[in-house]
Amino acid sequence: MQTPPCPMALARALELTAPGFIITVYGDVVVPRGEVLWMGSLIEICARVGFGENQVRTAVSRLVASGRLAGDRQGRRSFYRLADAARAEFGRATALLYAAAPQPQGWLLLALDEVSDDLRRAHHLAPVGGACWLAPDRGTLPPGARVVMRVRGDQDVPGIAAFWDLEAVAARYDRMIACLGPVAVGDVAPDHALTLRLLLVHAYRAAVLRDPFLPPALLPADWSGTRARALFRDLYLRLTPPAEAEIALLQDAEGPLARQTVESMNRINMLR
Repeated sequence: MQTPPCPMALARALELTAPGFIITVYGDVVVPRGEVLWMGSLIEICARVGFGENQVRTAVSRLVASGRLAGDRQGRRSFYRLADAARAEFGRATALLYAAAPQPQGWLLLALDEVSDDLRRAHHLAPVGGACWLAPDRGTLPPGARVVMRVRGDQDVPGIAAFWDLEAVAARYDRMIACLGPVAVGDVAPDHALTLRLLLVHAYRAAVLRDPFLPPALLPADWSGTRARALFRDLYLRLTPPAEAEIALLQDAEGPLARQTVESMNRINMLR
């Protein structure tokens, strides 16, 4: 087998940022193991992809200020946990990453006075004009949304796919495939497994959170999201056993993290 790219090179190719990578660490490793991580462990993980201690501490401070993380101290040690306000956001991302792609029940034309980038991504909103937005109907409404019109899933809506920038989504999938594809056919060193799995999740998450998951009939031919999903599934399952050995070296306030938990195994089972 060939030697896959090193984690540092992949991090540069993926244009990694410290806050974004820390979100990935919490979502993939920390949340299914009690939601708490020692700052020392976080610094060690981030060093593997080129971030220094000051960059990590600055990024964590920003994530605390934005309501995604909350901090605690025990003596001279600092621990950071998932903030209560961020739990729903992390839950949505988890469902998209590990479960089967959700199919819409239909389409919603919504009226929304204010739309943040986070809200737009969470509900896959596409601008129609003014305060109107189009969204796949998956049974939940964005906060403050008013339904202007609802269309059943079995009704044909010509041209509806054009409201989403599928080319931009496909470009993110293509970059993930280009960067992580060589890892899938390479001989991975055991001490790189966790870092590579985190980079895999990070790259796939960047595309998945922007994908409206339109029905297959509305997607372009040879949709790269299908190939990206297969790559994510196969590589994640392959990297997990050695990655779990590394996870057990990380620490929360009680000691080493568990290699496996009910929630981490649920994710594996969803992928299988």
